[in-house]
Amino acid sequence: MLESAQALVDEHAALEREMADPAVASDPDRLREVNKRYAALGPVVAAHRAWTAATDDLGAARELAADDAAFAEEVPALEAAADAAGDRLRRLLVPRDPDDDRDVILEVKAGEGGEESALFAGDLLRMYLRHAERRGWRTEVLDATESDLGGYKDVRVAVKARGTAQPGEAPWARLKFEGGVHRVQRVPVTESQGRIHTSAAGVWVMPEAEEVEVSIDPHDLRIDVYRSSGPGGQSVNTTDSAVRITHLPTGVVVSCQNEKSQLQNREAAMRVLRARLHQLAMDERRAADADARAGQVRTVDRSERIRTYNFPENRVSDHRTGYKAYNLDAVLDGDLDPVVQSAVDADEAARLAALADR
Repeated sequence: MLESAQALVDEHAALEREMADPAVASDPDRLREVNKRYAALGPVVAAHRAWTAATDDLGAARELAADDAAFAEEVPALEAAADAAGDRLRRLLVPRDPDDDRDVILEVKAGEGGEESALFAGDLLRMYLRHAERRGWRTEVLDATESDLGGYKDVRVAVKARGTAQPGEAPWARLKFEGGVHRVQRVPVTESQGRIHTSAAGVWVMPEAEEVEVSIDPHDLRIDVYRSSGPGGQSVNTTDSAVRITHLPTGVVVSCQNEKSQLQNREAAMRVLRARLHQLAMDERRAADADARAGQVRTVDRSERIRTYNFPENRVSDHRTGYKAYNLDAVLDGDLDPVVQSAVDADEAARLAALADR
């Protein structure tokens, strides 16, 4: 632990010197990269300093304890402080997802359950929008297909941090655990006899990729334009503004129709396409250890669920972590942090266990 921590402390100091270099200051891209890495290493450096101070205090107290009983009395408390500081440092040294500081594109898609599933997809969208608002993130609905009763057959939304997020606090670091099938148990508005139904909606989460990070050959794209469908105002439904982009090498298809402008729809579709291609590349890189998109199922089947929202009991249950709470109304209003934190903690515990096994 000491060697790996010291290497990061040295890197932090080197970055600080680099930030003072006029050549770096005049290069916006390099300066942004250095600032991001410097900020990411900040907590490790602070934890290392705290651990060093705690172990130094403990060592001094143990040396003096032989001559002064007052110092001997302080040793247990200092040992606890040193252990706590060491545990925090170990946790910060656990290898992190390299995409943790990214923004995301989140998709919600209705599954089994007809209109009730579409209404639930709308509830999930509202939950994520309210959660983003609580965390100070910006959101942008890129594309949506509404259902007849006001829900969504499918919807895509971009979630972005404002400024530079602290390590572990960016949208991908938190929302990547939301990918999978979400199941709801409640009496649908379409149910006349008051029976509880079960339906499901799927959530996919992808780290958003910058244009320079994903190389897309224009010759690999087939772009179709067509008339938008569904509710819309002037121009929508009357002009060929909707765009469908097919990436021929991978077969990935993305369509957008929300905007009145064909150009705007094309730009939105390209953002989603870049995210999907980045996700595919990430999946391939990590397929060996099954680390990519763990738990993000690709079919919207009620049996492949990660979470259940039970309205009669006002209960939310996460089936991966065992988390359970009876505040479903608050969770659907965006109070999602405790649920997400249970997944973050489980992931961290698994990474620590893997590190200990090496």
